[in-house]
Amino acid sequence: MQAPQLTHIAYFHVEVGTPITIGETAEGLRRVIPILGGKIIGPRLNGEILAAGADYQLIRADGYSTLDARYTARLDNGALLYIVNIGVRYGAPEVMAKITRGEPVNADEVYFRTSPRFETTSVEHQWLLRPLFIATGARHPDRVELGLYELS
Repeated sequence: MQAPQLTHIAYFHVEVGTPITIGETAEGLRRVIPILGGKIIGPRLNGEILAAGADYQLIRADGYSTLDARYTARLDNGALLYIVNIGVRYGAPEVMAKITRGEPVNADEVYFRTSPRFETTSVEHQWLLRPLFIATGARHPDRVELGLYELS
């Protein structure tokens, strides 16, 4: 069998707002992070991230976080793209505590991976609907940066 290959698709620069903290639930600390906008820039995908969505996070006591971001982009051809980006983020407890407090951290200290899925009616972008994609991420106080790759 052939080993999977990664093809770079784009970088996502996602601007985020102040977290809305629901509080400690039976599952962990529940937060909702508003998505305010941003850009998609890359060799195969370009557009604008709209202020239409949020990241629904659950942070366990050990800092392990599950991420469920749902948002919308307008691509360069005017087509709309719905994005569901599920993933995980973890690191040393002190590093994860800094992220939760909104402090900057070194991206190399955090494992941040997601698996985005897409929906669109754009004929030009139907290629996004079938393959698996993965993304690597970095969390900053005011934004999330993702590198999107197609897994082939």
